[in-house]
Amino acid sequence: MSVRIAAISTWLPEKVLTNNEINLLHPEWSIDKISTKTGIEERRIVDDDVFVSEMAVNAANKLFLEHNIDKSKIDFLLLCTQSPDYFLPTTSCIVQDKLQLSKNIGALDFNLGCSGYVYGLGLAKGLITSGSAKNVLLITAETYTKFIHSEDKSNKTIFGDAATASLISIETEGFLLGEFIYGTDGSGAENLMVKNGGIKFRNIKSKDQRNESNSFIRNDDFLYMDGSEIFKFTSTNVPILVADVLNKNNLLSSSIDFYLFHQANKFMLEFIRNKMDIPKEKFIYYLKYFGNTVSSTIPIALECAIKEKKINIENKILLAGFGVGYSWSGCIIGGK
Repeated sequence: MSVRIAAISTWLPEKVLTNNEINLLHPEWSIDKISTKTGIEERRIVDDDVFVSEMAVNAANKLFLEHNIDKSKIDFLLLCTQSPDYFLPTTSCIVQDKLQLSKNIGALDFNLGCSGYVYGLGLAKGLITSGSAKNVLLITAETYTKFIHSEDKSNKTIFGDAATASLISIETEGFLLGEFIYGTDGSGAENLMVKNGGIKFRNIKSKDQRNESNSFIRNDDFLYMDGSEIFKFTSTNVPILVADVLNKNNLLSSSIDFYLFHQANKFMLEFIRNKMDIPKEKFIYYLKYFGNTVSSTIPIALECAIKEKKINIENKILLAGFGVGYSWSGCIIGGK
């Protein structure tokens, strides 16, 4: 049975945060320094009163309109988010109602970050090949910028908000889904975390931690990322992930037309590309105008590459997602 990515659409907030604006707030971070290190020139930021359910609905409606999709044919909804509207109910149930999808469908949230889109593709493929669904609506939506402390200049340069919607289906056209590899190492959980707010530390309020020069370090009410540990994890595990994906799909690296990794930041991606000796022309970058949008980076990059006719459904493309958890996943899409 052939399962394919039949369509992708992206929804972006209107508000833009530029490197110039960050520089004005944090003069020690020059515009050139931010751009050179991250590869990001601007990122989109949701308004205070906009949440994941609204973003997800906007992305899905855009998908239906742009690709002339009959939403009555959707029989399963998967929503990847780490910033849901509520603890309960699941945001996917709210989205089902707002989209006026059939009540005879499955709908669930899954809490994954930068590996989430590839995991979602694998879940959708499993639902379809098992006969549980025929047309899966896979949505990624995050408001990570709501987790970032106003003085956290490091994370502020990296993350942006976005939502995407993909139709995964039994189609004759689209990017064929190959075999998947998954990985998990929870020992790195504390290296990328919003510690407070969940049940374990629900009513805890933390004070800012600062260094001797009174510069902000962290506050457990907000997003914390140990950049050096995340870099170490990524540089060690992504090459292994890629090798495992190639092996699982019985492919040689020379048969891959393009590599599309989670768009974390330019420095990290270039390090991995050079370490793996991947030709630059085979490596896809699309983070300059979006930033790190967590689970949405891969589908955003896919849609951009499709629109620019950089890739087509006959190309073999290796997708790799990795990050918070630690969690990672990879697969091959495309090809005949």
